[in-house]
Amino acid sequence: MPGKVAKPAQGQTDWVALRAMSEDEIERMAVEDADNPATVSDDAWAHATVYVPTGKTAIHATFDRDVVAFFKQGGRGYQTRMNAVLRRYMEAQQVKKADR
Repeated sequence: MPGKVAKPAQGQTDWVALRAMSEDEIERMAVEDADNPATVSDDAWAHATVYVPTGKTAIHATFDRDVVAFFKQGGRGYQTRMNAVLRRYMEAQQVKKADR
């Protein structure tokens, strides 16, 4: 539709809008954001639950050479980074499925 501006998908940053804000506006929004860790009380942090992964499962997997090369460019821990990307994809799919 002409004249309408598309909003970014949920969870994505609207960089145009952010760049248009003053530092004071950004700071005000951060202070008012209940999800901002800096706004959580010390008492709440004292009772926070620490997430510990349940463990790893060794598998044999085959990846494209360029994908592995890309992750290896970051040095040690490339498999951990690959796992983090897969985890983020999995979590995004779970949210999408839950929203249906």
